[in-house]
Amino acid sequence: MRLSIKNLIKDKPIGSEVEINGWLKSQRKNKNFSFIILNDGSTQDDVQVIADSTLGNYEDFSKIGTGGSLGIKGKVVESQGKQDFEIQATEVIVYGDVSENYPLQKKGTSMEFLREVAHFRPRTNTFGAVFRIRHALAQATHRFFDEKGYFYINTPIISAMDAEGAGELFRVSTLDAANPPMENGKVDFSKDYFGKETFLCVTGQLEAEAFACGMGGVYTFGPTFRSENSNTPRHLAEFWMIEPEVAFADLDDVASLGAEYIQYMIKYAMEKCPKELEFLNKFIDKGLLEKLNSVKDTPFKKITYTEAVDILQKSGQKFEYKVEWGADLQTEHERFLTDKHFNGPVIVTDYPKEIKAFYMKQNPDGKTVRAMDILVPGVGEIIGGSQREENYDKLVARMEELDLELDLYRWFLDLRLNGTVPHSGFGLGFERAVMYITGMSNIRDVIPFHRTPGHVEF
Repeated sequence: MRLSIKNLIKDKPIGSEVEINGWLKSQRKNKNFSFIILNDGSTQDDVQVIADSTLGNYEDFSKIGTGGSLGIKGKVVESQGKQDFEIQATEVIVYGDVSENYPLQKKGTSMEFLREVAHFRPRTNTFGAVFRIRHALAQATHRFFDEKGYFYINTPIISAMDAEGAGELFRVSTLDAANPPMENGKVDFSKDYFGKETFLCVTGQLEAEAFACGMGGVYTFGPTFRSENSNTPRHLAEFWMIEPEVAFADLDDVASLGAEYIQYMIKYAMEKCPKELEFLNKFIDKGLLEKLNSVKDTPFKKITYTEAVDILQKSGQKFEYKVEWGADLQTEHERFLTDKHFNGPVIVTDYPKEIKAFYMKQNPDGKTVRAMDILVPGVGEIIGGSQREENYDKLVARMEELDLELDLYRWFLDLRLNGTVPHSGFGLGFERAVMYITGMSNIRDVIPFHRTPGHVEF
């Protein structure tokens, strides 16, 4: 029977005849036999195959280079070496050799180089580990929210709204870019496919609010897009977001939900991908397991933004960005709070309204809103959320203050006029969570094919 290497290692069927397929990691050969090391991507572990020179096509498969693909039929036997078992081959099938330019034959390839050959990255130990963990975290996400009774909602990718108010949007249009229809010196988007100017979504939150205000608790898990011209290790133009939205919930409720969700993901990854995490702890981030263990069972501290600013200003620490009330916290500020001051995860609440989105519930002080960020050691912000403004008049006043076009948000405002309820939610950038749990330092290395300014390969 054909087995994945993962199941073969799990079952260890000594004495059984099996068939496996995979890619050659290495081969040591002499005139009598060859040691073949094979991996099929299902696990961090390889399998050793002993192929005798009496096999009819020995000269053919013994010349296959690293990265070539093979099928092995043989008997599982106890190993005389360090392995628990090995396969004594009775047949070796060559599916494909590699060219002399196969990039993974080179030793010491850098992360930068591997991004240029991203279609081969899954064959490496590092990226096999990263993307098996990414898969596990996606499964953990669905399990966590399903166990909470939340419903998975698919929100639109094409939108007419800039929900965050940041203006970092990718336009969607079928108009002739060289000769668009014009009206009063401006492009006439009424002639476009949707009859108005439309964009790739920056969030699914607003639509999720509509479903939360009828189904109680929902969550989205889908692609989002930002045209921010940033080439930092933490930014992508296309990324995935998880956004739960909960009716009859306040900020404290979703802050607790976010902390529980982060801890759930860490525990799930540790349960499902222990060998991957051990590999990454050894070769990528030597403090990874210690960092994750310090968070998975640790209560999250909670402070206000004002308290955070006070701590930072009194710290005596020199920061690149000045700390002052009214300015957003930078990554260096967040990491000081988590890594040095509290030595653990922190929830920061009640930010100045001027640096937050229009839909956040205003506090009685008139200066701050019911917003929160969850910060974790080594990364900083990993979750951002808020209690939403459920009062129609207050929301309209804030939107008018920011000069937003009310007609675009008419259905969103309708929710506040018809059975409005307190509700809250947050957003977690999936790639940042994967970075945190794998220890990878660049966000381009935790998404299969990255989209950044000037880069849309593959």
